[in-house]
Amino acid sequence: MYHHHRISSYRPPLFPGLLIACAALAMLATGLHAQSTSQAVQLSTRMSVGVGERVGIGGFIITGTTPKSVIVRGIGPSLVQSGIPGALADPVLELHGPSGWGPLANDNWRGMQEQELLAAGLAPTNNLEPAIWAVLAPGAYTAVLRSANGVPGTALVEVYDLNPSADSKLANLSTRAFCDLNSDIIIAGLIISNGATADRVVVRGIGPSLAPAVGNVMTNPVLELRNNNGFLMVSNNDWQDNPVQAQEITAAGLAPTNSLECGIFAILPPGLYTALLFGSNNGTGNGLVEVYDLGPQPAL
Repeated sequence: MYHHHRISSYRPPLFPGLLIACAALAMLATGLHAQSTSQAVQLSTRMSVGVGERVGIGGFIITGTTPKSVIVRGIGPSLVQSGIPGALADPVLELHGPSGWGPLANDNWRGMQEQELLAAGLAPTNNLEPAIWAVLAPGAYTAVLRSANGVPGTALVEVYDLNPSADSKLANLSTRAFCDLNSDIIIAGLIISNGATADRVVVRGIGPSLAPAVGNVMTNPVLELRNNNGFLMVSNNDWQDNPVQAQEITAAGLAPTNSLECGIFAILPPGLYTALLFGSNNGTGNGLVEVYDLGPQPAL
């Protein structure tokens, strides 16, 4: 059962176009065959990409024993077709990995791995948008999205798992970006694959503990989890507000280090979900959205 909590008096207006855009882009994923165990197979985060420390940063961790095939995309110009204003006109994508690996970089997707992207059905619709296909060993990876011409704008970072049945998975997906007001909050879309079981996840909104490594942090983030219809399933301001939720988050070893940061534990059936991160009382700053895949409920 989900519990609704009181949060700050500030509520970001719902922008159906933004939620629909995230959902539509997320549902481009192909080849997600039914599995006995569901898992997180794709994350798409809509963010405001600026210059300097305001670049968009998407991180993911691959756990398991076998390499995983992934596609990482940076979407900007084509967001205009979904009614999103101020889209990033010319994004550039970099993929960094463990020591000694890469990095890989791409400006325009047709300039590198065109055939692989077309074969996967995940080629961007605009030639100025970047994408990277890679087979990655288990480890931690970071995608950095920036503006090619120094002009800021709204963009989407996406990570697709192309072989979710392999003996490895995307156990952690995260995005760091500058969280502003209204349409420029951070919106993360998550797909739980079409398996036969529900999946346990922890979603966190991190702000204060990013300092001092990151400047201008969000001091009091608020997190919402919504289903594919935009219905609010659960919200959280401070992660210890609800003792039951706090116990689950702590038991998973994922308790935030700052009491003002937010966290949600949820058991989700296969489908599309959206996490919204924004500042309490119109607060802005750099924030981090994290999704941790805990796997199915252990058998009793």
